[in-house]
Amino acid sequence: MVRRRLAPLLVLLAAARLAPAAEHLTLRSALAEARTHAREALAAGDRAQAASERLAQAKGFRLPAISVHEIWTRTDSPAEVFALKLNQGQFSFADFVASDPNRPSPLNAAISRVELLLPVYTGGELSGRISQADLASKAGQDGATWAGEQAALAAAEAYVQLEQAREYVSLLERARATMQAHVELARAYAEQGMIVRSEVLRAEVELARLDDLLEEAQGRSRVAAGNLAFRLGADQGSTWELEKLSLPPPVGDGLEEWLASAASRKDLVAARGLLRAGEIEEKVRRAVFLPRVGVVGRADWVGDALFGTSGSSTSVMAVASLSLFAGGSDRAALAAARWEAKAGSEDVARFEEGVRLEVRQAFEEAVTARQRQATAVKALEAAREAERITEERFKTGVVKMIDLLDAATARREAETRELLARANSTAAALRLAVWSGRPPESVLP
Repeated sequence: MVRRRLAPLLVLLAAARLAPAAEHLTLRSALAEARTHAREALAAGDRAQAASERLAQAKGFRLPAISVHEIWTRTDSPAEVFALKLNQGQFSFADFVASDPNRPSPLNAAISRVELLLPVYTGGELSGRISQADLASKAGQDGATWAGEQAALAAAEAYVQLEQAREYVSLLERARATMQAHVELARAYAEQGMIVRSEVLRAEVELARLDDLLEEAQGRSRVAAGNLAFRLGADQGSTWELEKLSLPPPVGDGLEEWLASAASRKDLVAARGLLRAGEIEEKVRRAVFLPRVGVVGRADWVGDALFGTSGSSTSVMAVASLSLFAGGSDRAALAAARWEAKAGSEDVARFEEGVRLEVRQAFEEAVTARQRQATAVKALEAAREAERITEERFKTGVVKMIDLLDAATARREAETRELLARANSTAAALRLAVWSGRPPESVLP
């Protein structure tokens, strides 16, 4: 019998040992964790690295391009047979005179060739492409930084939601314990004939309602924990020990200061860089109307079998080309680049105005949320005092059980509003900082 009673306890102890310890996590550490491990931040960093490699690719076109070819051919073309025999060093004038040069026998030839190409002048196309790649690389870095800040903000909001959910669960547990005490008191009074049975039933109904609310809140807390793990790029089963939400400091700067800092927001800086890259496209397209100059160097080793070296030759060529007519496609491409740049400037201007509007909205939300939190604190103090007075009057028989239940419900609702206002105030301050181009840590206590 003793073993049977101890078995559940032993199972619980074993489960506690196997369960991983909850990791301590602060709001600041969540911000840093999201910047380095969130999937969207990692993807943005990879794209920035790709843009950096494309810059190296563009710069590489300034250097000589060296290639190696191995060519094998069998031909009875009179001109090619004559030239290949010369290159192989196997030409015989006697054989040439003795045979019909217009109908030569098929000839096998292999050419090992090393070729060097060096652009000398491209009309500004190459330098323009390098400038575009450089601007795109810098924009990629700015975009990666902005993606990190967005990931940090999403993680911070998830952190606030989880702490809010857990604190709400704790609030309901305390409310349930208080309501349980009220039920027990009502039952005792009913047994003594001090109150009617209906008042006890009313208290039991309220207790059951709190049980439902508590179960729902616990489920939401588990979902919020999974959301935080998702935002941090962690395992969905991860658990954390969070710090209680602290009220952020008041919004110290005025609206104009927040708007001024938003001008250096990283996504806006990236958009301006890409706009400059688009404006260079007109210069690149204009290069088609200018000559192109390059140098070609070539060394051949020729034989009658692969990798043969019975004959060799070298040549160096300077090549200049100029496109005279392309059916108007080059001029259309130039005009299209000009119009695209104009459209891009309009998009960036609209984006700048959108950022300013976003900051205005965030500023008003942050100020309003802070004012609501202060009002909620006052309301909570009043609700607690009202519940205390009502409970004392109930014990003396002055008020009914329904009045005590109403006071307890009002206090719980006031606690809920204060918790929600405190969470909203923190989240609004974080959004204001990020949307204004500032690090979210700047608005934390």
